[in-house]
Amino acid sequence: MTVTTPAENPAAMPAIDGRAAWRSADTATGNGVLTGVRVLDLSRVLAGPYTAQILADHGAEVIKVEAPTGDETRSWGPPFLESGASSAYYASLNHSKDNVVLDLRTDAGREILGHLLAGADIVVENFKAGTLARWGFDYESVLSARHPQMIYCRITGFGVDGPMGGLPGYDAVLQSFGGLMSINGYPDGNPLRVGIPIVDIVAANMAVSGILLAMLERGRSGQGQLVDITLLDSVLSLLHPHAANWMAGGTVPQRTGDFHPTVAPYQVFRAADGDFFVSAANNRQFRALTETLGLPGLAGDPRFTSNGDRYAHRDELVALLGERIAQCSREDLGRRLEEAGVPASPVHTVDEALQSEQARHRGLYIDDDDYRGIGVPIALGRSGHRRPRPAVPLGADTTAVLTAMGYGTDRIDELRAAGIFGNP
Repeated sequence: MTVTTPAENPAAMPAIDGRAAWRSADTATGNGVLTGVRVLDLSRVLAGPYTAQILADHGAEVIKVEAPTGDETRSWGPPFLESGASSAYYASLNHSKDNVVLDLRTDAGREILGHLLAGADIVVENFKAGTLARWGFDYESVLSARHPQMIYCRITGFGVDGPMGGLPGYDAVLQSFGGLMSINGYPDGNPLRVGIPIVDIVAANMAVSGILLAMLERGRSGQGQLVDITLLDSVLSLLHPHAANWMAGGTVPQRTGDFHPTVAPYQVFRAADGDFFVSAANNRQFRALTETLGLPGLAGDPRFTSNGDRYAHRDELVALLGERIAQCSREDLGRRLEEAGVPASPVHTVDEALQSEQARHRGLYIDDDDYRGIGVPIALGRSGHRRPRPAVPLGADTTAVLTAMGYGTDRIDELRAAGIFGNP
């Protein structure tokens, strides 16, 4: 079936109001400081979706647009939720959003996208460089002039220019390229990927910071701007203190396992009932540690008088401390060190961390009939935030969003039959 476009038949199109797509943006109250802000999420996988989700947590109304095949993370399981509707991976990055499906390879799909762009305050996208430009939605040459107040957040692997501009970015690749893997792992082992997609997560938080900075500036100038986030920038920003140490001393940082590159003791020990982390980063903490362990003479030992001494004789120190810690239970030692002012903790598993009394007290683990997942990690003193609502199935809000914008039933049925919203 052929679907007409505005250029082919202007009379066939009703008056479309892009801002009306965000049905609750004008009426939502008490959801957070971003209440009323309209966000168009054109991203997929992790950094972009997480950026938009953080904005949603603080009141922004987010519409996520997916291709008919869906964000590929919907299939990144098991486990799957909602009888297989999506994976836990997808659900943890896309809660509190409305969801629209559009085939942006079609003229009709891009026509709808144009209306959504016209109504958005903030756009988040991580398309391959040049994709939106080919579709007529380049920010620098088109959207910035057409929508001067728009804040446009672009997330790429390496940027869009330079010798690697336009290359795709993947978290593990950037951990490798950006030097992070080279300092993660044990000296006698292989470089290791950090056990979470840390580069994507940091990029998302930087994107949120950039968007909020641009919103602050827009309040002064009345103008939007590009927020240009790359995974490369994000991973290089993570290299503290290794980058600074290399710049100052010239020695290439090496893997140290769970040891700190400049502080001792600062590592994991084996307690009687599991792993236990200890940090004694100054002389007072070290003295309190030795007294708690019944080894007060170590604080006056010339080998361990200062941090530099302790680091130079780290192997000897670790052996002495480790022998005593191995006789202690994690919880008892943790309590005693806490009372002594020494930073320390049992090495919790994920389930232990989420179910800890303090995590529950902070609202960071929600488990009830409406939602099961991580809570909102940014707490403001006066302003609340949105209670997360579960991620929805692919295209759950397509009809409602188009109807709100002014598309008639016949037109929506025509678009659906043509496959603009996926397989009819």
